[in-house]
Amino acid sequence: MTVTRLESFARLLFPLGLALGVAAGLYVFGTEHVPDYSGTALFGRTAADTLPLKSWLATGLLALAVLQLGLALWIYGRLPGMTVAGLRTGNVHRAVGVIAILVTLPIAYHCAFAYGVKTDVDARVAVHSLAGGTLVLIVAVLWYSSALWYFNNYSLPLL
Repeated sequence: MTVTRLESFARLLFPLGLALGVAAGLYVFGTEHVPDYSGTALFGRTAADTLPLKSWLATGLLALAVLQLGLALWIYGRLPGMTVAGLRTGNVHRAVGVIAILVTLPIAYHCAFAYGVKTDVDARVAVHSLAGGTLVLIVAVLWYSSALWYFNNYSLPLL
């Protein structure tokens, strides 16, 4: 079956549109949501209480992201002086990805419900809010091009 250029282009636009839709929905939720610091007891009752746990989770997430990059480079034979990784490395790469997603969930939950999206406080908060939304968009595209591809019998869904 030959895929036309239009079909190929449409396949690229679908995940981008889906990710943009998710990001837009989160932005609307975040800007319209009334912050509720009491509903996020996992992180404490005040903004200062949230900093240690979220900082450690984010640091662990950064370490997992670096590990993911290293594993991906190894899988595709892009590490100098090393041979291409074996099949087990792909499984480790997927497992690390799942762990990374799970680590983001409590951080994202707390940020969304306790703070929402704030672009009117100061530059740091605005950049952080928008970067978080962008991260959600990127994760949605990564999910579409990996997990959904797997769940859909090694092909991306047609439009």
